[in-house]
Amino acid sequence: MLTALVIGLMLGGYLFADSQPRSFLALNKCAGTCFQANELLGLLTSVGIQRFPALVPSVVKETDKTIVIEHPSPQARIHYLVIPKRDVKNIGELSDADSEYLIDVFKVAREIVKEKNLRDYRLVTNGPGYQGLTYLHFHLTAN
Repeated sequence: MLTALVIGLMLGGYLFADSQPRSFLALNKCAGTCFQANELLGLLTSVGIQRFPALVPSVVKETDKTIVIEHPSPQARIHYLVIPKRDVKNIGELSDADSEYLIDVFKVAREIVKEKNLRDYRLVTNGPGYQGLTYLHFHLTAN
C-alpha cells in the first residue's frame, strides 16, 4: 500500500509538474469555486499536450512548442485550435517565459494561413469568462 502511494505521488508529480495551479488543486484558495469543469478540462488538456502529444486526436500541425488540432465541434469550414505546449490559463496569466510559445503559435498560424491560402480568416482567443476550458488556445477559423 505504501509503495502504491509513493508511486502515485511520483507519477502525479511528474504529470502535473509543468501545470499551473487550478482552483480545485489550491484548496486553501478555493472559496467555493473548486472542481469547475473548465478548470478540470484545462488541467487535463495541459497534461495531455505536454506529456502525451502523440495521443492528441486530429493533429493538423505540430512543433516542439505548438500543436494544432481540428476543432471537435467546428463552427466554420476550417476551424482549428492552435494550442501552445505550455500551461497558460489565459492572456492575463502570461509571463515573460511564455513569449517563445506565443511567437511559435503565431508562426504556426501563419504557416497554416499560407498553406491553405486563407484570405478571410480569424484568429481569436477567449478570456476566462468565455473559456470552455481553462487553457490558453486560439481558434483559427475560415469559411
